[in-house]
Amino acid sequence: MKTIKIGLLGLGNIGTGTYKTLEMNRKEIESTLGTGVEITKILEKDIDRDRGITVPLEKFTSDPEEIFKDPEIDIVIELLGGIEPATGFMLSALKSGKHVVTANKAAVAANYHALTDAAKENNVFLKFEASVGGGIPILGTLDGPLRANKFEEILGILNGTTNYILTMMTNEGLDYETVLKDAQAQGFAEADPTADVEGIDAANKLTILMALMFGKYVAPEDIPTTGISHITKKEIDEAAANGCKIKLIAHATKKEDGTIEYEVRPMHISATHPLANINKEFNAVFVKGNAVGDLMFYGKGAGPLPTGSAVMGDVMEIAKTILK
Repeated sequence: MKTIKIGLLGLGNIGTGTYKTLEMNRKEIESTLGTGVEITKILEKDIDRDRGITVPLEKFTSDPEEIFKDPEIDIVIELLGGIEPATGFMLSALKSGKHVVTANKAAVAANYHALTDAAKENNVFLKFEASVGGGIPILGTLDGPLRANKFEEILGILNGTTNYILTMMTNEGLDYETVLKDAQAQGFAEADPTADVEGIDAANKLTILMALMFGKYVAPEDIPTTGISHITKKEIDEAAANGCKIKLIAHATKKEDGTIEYEVRPMHISATHPLANINKEFNAVFVKGNAVGDLMFYGKGAGPLPTGSAVMGDVMEIAKTILK
C-alpha cells in the first residue's frame, strides 16, 4: 500500500502543531486511511530551535525546489504565513502536480482565483480549512453538507485576539491598552497587533467565506473595515446599559435582488444572541441558509494544535482520493 508523503513549508508554531498532531494521532490517522502518512521534507532555516518535538535533521531543507520536484511527495502543506513567498510557493507546488493544504488566510484571500485556478488547471486539490476558523470545520461544511442551501447571511467572530480584548474590557472593566498588554503577555496578541485589532485578519477570512458561500470574490482591502483600537470603556458600558455587548463582527448578507453587503466592524450584539456569549480567544460563525435555517459553529479559532487538526483533516481528505 502506498505511503502518503508530505512536504512541509515552515516549522513555526502552526507547523509544529501540525507535526505534533500527526505524531500524537498517527495510529488513528493511519488506521482511518489504511496506509502510512509521512512528512518527508521540511522547508525551514531554523533547524536548531527547541520545538518540543524530535525531527530528524535529514528531513530539513533550505531549498523549496527539493520539495516541488520530488516525485514521491504527494501533498505540500504551506504554513509560512504572509502573502509572499507563500503564494509563489503554493503556485509552484500546484503546477508541479502536488496537492496543497494551507492555513494561510492572507495568501488565500489576496490570491484566491490565482490559487484555485491553478489547482483546477493541474487537476490537484487546494484545501484551506484552517485558514478561517482554525479548528472550527466551517469551510468544508459550507462546501459539503450545506451546499444545497442558498446562503443568506453570515456573522462571524473570526479573530481571537480582538474577542479576548473585548471580553476582558466587558467582564473586567479594563481599558483597551491594559488588556492589549495582557493579551500580548499571554501570547494572544502579536507584538505588532495591527492586523488583528484593525480588523484586517477578519477581513481576509470574510473574503474567503464570501467566495465559498456566495460565489463572489471581494478583495480584503475592498471590504469596509473598522477595528477595535478606538473602543473605550465608556462605549462598553453604554452597550451593556442597552442590553448589548460589543463584538468585532465580520458580516455579509445577500439581498433579494442578489446584491451582497459586507463589512467588518465592532457591532452591538444583543446579550441574548448566541454570538454575545462567545468569550475570550474563542471564535464562532453564525450562518443562515434558506433550507437549514440558523446554524452556529463554535470553537478554538487559532492555536497550533487546533489549526494543526484542521490541516491534517484536509490532508486526510486528499489522501482518501489519492488512495482510491
